[in-house]
Amino acid sequence: MNRRLSLFNVTSLVIGFAFLYLPILLLVIYSFNASRLVTVWGGFSTQWYGALFRNQALMEAAWVTLRIALLSATFATILGTLAALALTRYGRFPGRTLFTGMVYAPMVMPEVITGLSLLLFFVAIDLDRGFWTITLAHTTLTMCFVTVVVQSRLMTFDRSLEEAAMDLGAPPMRTFFTVTLPLIAPSIVAGFLLAFTLSMDDLVIASFNAGPGATTLPIKIYSQVRLGLSPEVNAASAILIGIVTLGVISATLISKRSVLRSRRNAH
Repeated sequence: MNRRLSLFNVTSLVIGFAFLYLPILLLVIYSFNASRLVTVWGGFSTQWYGALFRNQALMEAAWVTLRIALLSATFATILGTLAALALTRYGRFPGRTLFTGMVYAPMVMPEVITGLSLLLFFVAIDLDRGFWTITLAHTTLTMCFVTVVVQSRLMTFDRSLEEAAMDLGAPPMRTFFTVTLPLIAPSIVAGFLLAFTLSMDDLVIASFNAGPGATTLPIKIYSQVRLGLSPEVNAASAILIGIVTLGVISATLISKRSVLRSRRNAH
């Protein structure tokens, strides 16, 4: 049965995409505005990108954001991969349902609730809010996304390759590092990139767990927007959008390539 797009479907699709992406496109366009008035077009210019890199406060916030994203994505990738292995390789074990729920809870829970609960936890253990509290909070947020990506690859993994390696005398640990890990590496990289972009883009959870000397770029941009728009904020937002878009596209392409490779190997 052939389903052709009707005029109504095309119109709805165009309106939906315009509603989602037109504001982002306008923000990127006005980041090249020569006028200091962000709502008045004064010609094409890249001066605000230069002004952005000379803005010490924004650059410090960007450096903090980058370090938090790299650390939290690394921690989330390690923990998420281990969680995916536990869920796919060990069958039904005592507490599996509880463990699964705890792993996936940050994915479905509102960020306000996650941020508040983490804040109360850090206060209860008397941990000062700052760089490491944001890193731990972002690790908690992004680990579940890594688990989903890696688990989807492990569910289609050909276990006979591992069995062949162990039949030839390789111990389980060596089998994992020489056979399993290289084959699931694309999904691990995809999970890392997804965790990295989610950490870079987060505002709500970071605002709950930030402290002195740990202001991330989204928090800095939001605080400046509240005081008044500036072209430098548009430039910083455009760069952040570019980084997040590149990370999401890269993660998607790597994940799809891994799935296609596994299907070819199966045939």
